[in-house]
Amino acid sequence: MKFFKDMWIIYARQMGLVLRQPVWVLVMLIQPLYYLVLFAPLLDRMPTEQMGFEYGAMGTFVPGLVIMMAMFGTLFAGFGLMAEMREGVLERMQVTPVSRLALLLGRTMREVSTLLFQALMLILLAGLIVGLEINWLGVALMLAIVAVIGIALATASYGLALVLKSEDAMAPVMNTVTQPVMLLSGILLPMTVAPQWLATLAKFNPFTYAVDAARALFNGDFGAPVIWQAVLLLTFLGVALVFWSARKFSKSNA
Repeated sequence: MKFFKDMWIIYARQMGLVLRQPVWVLVMLIQPLYYLVLFAPLLDRMPTEQMGFEYGAMGTFVPGLVIMMAMFGTLFAGFGLMAEMREGVLERMQVTPVSRLALLLGRTMREVSTLLFQALMLILLAGLIVGLEINWLGVALMLAIVAVIGIALATASYGLALVLKSEDAMAPVMNTVTQPVMLLSGILLPMTVAPQWLATLAKFNPFTYAVDAARALFNGDFGAPVIWQAVLLLTFLGVALVFWSARKFSKSNA
C-alpha cells in the first residue's frame, strides 16, 4: 500500500505541474495536426488500395499518427528530468522515504495521462476535420496499446537521462534512435508497399506491430493476429525498460 501511496503522491505533484501550464499539452498536438491537415489530404488523391491502405486512407493514416505522437511525446520526457536534476529537485526527493520505483512510475503515469488526453483530442479532431467515423470500442483498445508504449518509452527516456545527464548528449541519441524506428514502423505509409529487404527489417521493429495493431483496432478488426503479437511484444518491451530504468533510479545520486 505504501508503494501505491508514494506513486500517487508523485503522480499528483507531476500532474499539478502540468495543470499549471496546460498550454504545453496542446503544443504537443501541433505536429500531428500539421500531418493531419497538410499531408493527409494528399492521400485522398492517391490509389490507396494499391498502396496497401487496407482500411482506407484516413482509417490507416490516423492510427499511425497516434502511435507517432506516443513515440515522440514520451521519448523526450527525460529532458524534464534533467532540469530537475540540475535544480536539485530530484536529489531532494531521493532522500525522502519514497520508493525509487514510485518516483519513476509516478512521473511515468503523468506522461501516460497527458499522452492519452492528446491522443483522444487528435482522434476527435480527425473526426471533425476529415469526417472520420470513429469506432469507440476500437479506440479504447487502441489507447491501451498507446498507454503501454507511453510507459515503455517514458521510462526508457528517464533512464537515459540519468545515464547521460546532458541534453547535448541525449538529443542526438534520441534522434538517431527514433528516426529509423519511425520509418521502419510504417507510420506514414504501410510497410506492405516496401521492398523485401525493408519489409524484413521492419519485422524486427516492435513498433511495426504496434502500428498495424492500432490500425486494426481503430477500424474494428478485432480478430487480426497482429493485435496479440503487438500486445506480447510491447508488454515484454515495457517490462524490460521499466526494470532497466528502475535500476538506474535506484543507483542514481542525482
